[in-house]
Amino acid sequence: MPSDIQALPRTSALNPAFVLKWAASIVQILGYSATAWGLHPWNIYLFLAGLTGWFLVGVLWNDRAVMLIHIVALGAMIAGFWSS
Repeated sequence: MPSDIQALPRTSALNPAFVLKWAASIVQILGYSATAWGLHPWNIYLFLAGLTGWFLVGVLWNDRAVMLIHIVALGAMIAGFWSS
């Protein structure tokens, strides 16, 4: 199974989906960390940014499953944010 590191292009230009998925993943990890440290509402903002990023990755990949799970999660996060 090839890893993302092996799949890096040989040119200096990176694939936008590759950059976006890693940026969104890092932002979501920061959201988990903010939750652990009790940094509310920053954790919600980070999760919303990460989920939006992953939804856009799904759009770039034309992957409906990735889009579906992240749009549902985004809706749940927005509902939770508004209710608090």
